[in-house]
Amino acid sequence: METTSSTNEHTGRGTMWELERNLDQPMDAEAGRLRNMYREKTYPTLVLLQLAFQSLGVVFGDLGTSPLYVFYNIFPGESEIKDTEQVIGALSLIIYSLTLIPLVKYVFIVLRANDNGQGGTFALYSLLCRHAKINTIPNQHRTDEDLTTYSRHIYDEKSLAAKIKRWLEGHQFRKNAILILVLFGTCMAVGDGILTPAISVLSATGGIQVEEPKMRNGTYETWNMQHFGTDKVSWLFAPIVFVWYILIGILGAVNISKYDRSVLKAFNPVYVYRYFKRGKTSWVSLGGIMLSITGTEALFADLSYFPVQAIQIAFTVVVFPCLLLQYTGQAAYIAQNRNSVVHAFYYSLPDSVRWPSFIVATAAAVVASQATISMTYSIIKQALALGCFPRVRIIHTSKKYLGQIYSPDINWILLIFCIAVTAGFKKQSQIANAYGTAVIMVMLVTTFLMVPIMLLVWRSHWSLVILFTALSLVVEIPYFSAVVRKIDQGGWVPLVFAGAFLIIMYVWHYGTLKRYEFEMHSKVSMAWILGLGPSLGLVRVPGMGLVYTELASGVPHIFSHFITNLPAIHSTLVFVCVKYLPVYTVPPDERFLVKRIGPKNFHMFRCVARYGYKDIHKKDDDFEQMLFNSLMLFVRLESMMEEYTDSDEYSTRELNQAGNANPRINGTNAGSNMDLSYTSHDSIIQVQSPNHTGNSQVMLSGQTYQTVGDEIAFLNACREAGVVHILGNTIIRARRDSGLLKKIAINYLYAFLRKICRENSVIFNVPHESLLNVGQVFYV
Repeated sequence: METTSSTNEHTGRGTMWELERNLDQPMDAEAGRLRNMYREKTYPTLVLLQLAFQSLGVVFGDLGTSPLYVFYNIFPGESEIKDTEQVIGALSLIIYSLTLIPLVKYVFIVLRANDNGQGGTFALYSLLCRHAKINTIPNQHRTDEDLTTYSRHIYDEKSLAAKIKRWLEGHQFRKNAILILVLFGTCMAVGDGILTPAISVLSATGGIQVEEPKMRNGTYETWNMQHFGTDKVSWLFAPIVFVWYILIGILGAVNISKYDRSVLKAFNPVYVYRYFKRGKTSWVSLGGIMLSITGTEALFADLSYFPVQAIQIAFTVVVFPCLLLQYTGQAAYIAQNRNSVVHAFYYSLPDSVRWPSFIVATAAAVVASQATISMTYSIIKQALALGCFPRVRIIHTSKKYLGQIYSPDINWILLIFCIAVTAGFKKQSQIANAYGTAVIMVMLVTTFLMVPIMLLVWRSHWSLVILFTALSLVVEIPYFSAVVRKIDQGGWVPLVFAGAFLIIMYVWHYGTLKRYEFEMHSKVSMAWILGLGPSLGLVRVPGMGLVYTELASGVPHIFSHFITNLPAIHSTLVFVCVKYLPVYTVPPDERFLVKRIGPKNFHMFRCVARYGYKDIHKKDDDFEQMLFNSLMLFVRLESMMEEYTDSDEYSTRELNQAGNANPRINGTNAGSNMDLSYTSHDSIIQVQSPNHTGNSQVMLSGQTYQTVGDEIAFLNACREAGVVHILGNTIIRARRDSGLLKKIAINYLYAFLRKICRENSVIFNVPHESLLNVGQVFYV
């Protein structure tokens, strides 16, 4: 049985931290400084303004194109407008919807609930997983909480937060309910990404009855440019959107002074009450009014691309005032021209600027798709890392900003579905109904997830939580009731998309969970390993074997399966577990945890590689080299640690800090020519191997090393002999007595997803000549 050091109940730190205190190193202060560095990144004013300008082209295109179709969907028939006060009431609802939802709820409150600069439903979920044990895949280790990017609170047992935490952790049903809520919100956001291009481009080109094929070509260009990356696309799109906002703001102000200044009374909230007094017709029109806040969810989900301050500046300085001017100006025009609601934006323009405005509007509508497409990339990457989506290709598009990504697979899926939706619907109002349903569902999910966030993460007073929830639901519940009435008029489309994606996500997560449970229940005991002896009961051949496993502790079942079927095993074995944590990123020098398994002459190690949900395996990252460097460093520093702890796991950063603190590590036990400096290439400690002239073949028989230098030379000899990556090709099948639904989900859907998704060998860039797949089947 493997031994671990005792853990301090309050800090979660083991004897490694006690050692550092004894060496008089201010580790607590250093850890706090690093946590703040990852949590609160500051930008110079000029850079912040630059990013705010770029965010216009990525985040705010959807919100900016809403004036093209809002009033038409509020009053689909000109005869519905009875008097000017009805238009003023609708405008008043638009004004206060924009104020309460995008401005107050999202810009000033929800954006603060980011996970180290990451937004979206999965970012909220990762925060909750760190503050309460609700993660359905229990693969975390106590050392994970010592990460500089891992932030959590210790609660007073009698506090409300502690009671909520215990309630959430108390039953598996509650954990699954939160996961399903998160998955549903994610699926609705993907549906939003499908519907946004359809309604935006259709509304822009519909002003002069542009033919549908031309509209499709414009839509295609949006996806065709995604591979250039957010940074380049934002610089291309930002000027277009900026010109669009300035244009609609100026035209709105001109229309107010030209047509009817009495619409300014809409800023008085009493007109909201008067609008609802008109009865059922006003309530039904809420579905159209809600379109004025579509694109708001992209403010939060696209947070990974830009800092919070940049989005706040762009919205409050440019977006919000220009939208208010445009909606007010359109209302002024409609109040005097009740028969021109269908294309009120174009009809309200002076003849001299109609064509230029049409060109800018069409370009802005195409750009509007960028916000939700980028949002989809972000949330799919988060879902993939947390084991809730099949592995798809993710590409980093910026060396400066980690969150700027692109997925060609998701890009094509969105394109195909968008074309299908555009071709399938005959009326713009049907697309609007579908669009509104997706938007309000995402907003409600965010509201419900913010409740535990405010209680557990922010530790807000319960009265503030009730106030936030009440204000949000007062706006969102009426909108929800309005779109539900139009489910049969197009609102069913996002529900179908969400249902399909939800099934895929849940089945994939279920299969991932069952694979992990199988590994846990069938792992090999240490007593069995010790019983095999140093040779493991087989011929130990020169070389190094990297055995990949789902387990963060213990010896996996695949190992016993491997040695049962093959007569030889490599002279050095490293059990590698690659796992994702509910954190934004894991610093490279904290990525690897190393531990020895069994006595030294067994030559067996375990290495846990930890990643955040925004970390990506890039081609220029040599995973094998980084792993080997961490292993060598562990061996060099292990002798110094033996007097403080029996067998523990330490990250590269911890080992390096302890080694620097104790000069003994540079003595004879560590070997000569040692270099523990950081490198700018991969931020992993590089260990320069000592010159050793001993006979490495003698040590293959399992003799005990006399010095650390002997083991270093042995490990180098093993690596030079060849490294083999051993991956388990696990096939999951449903038991014969399982129900029909389970058999379909596991034997067909999950098997199909496993077949089409990317292999781990591709993700880690393992060469085929060094790859060995070990197949096994288990039944669930």
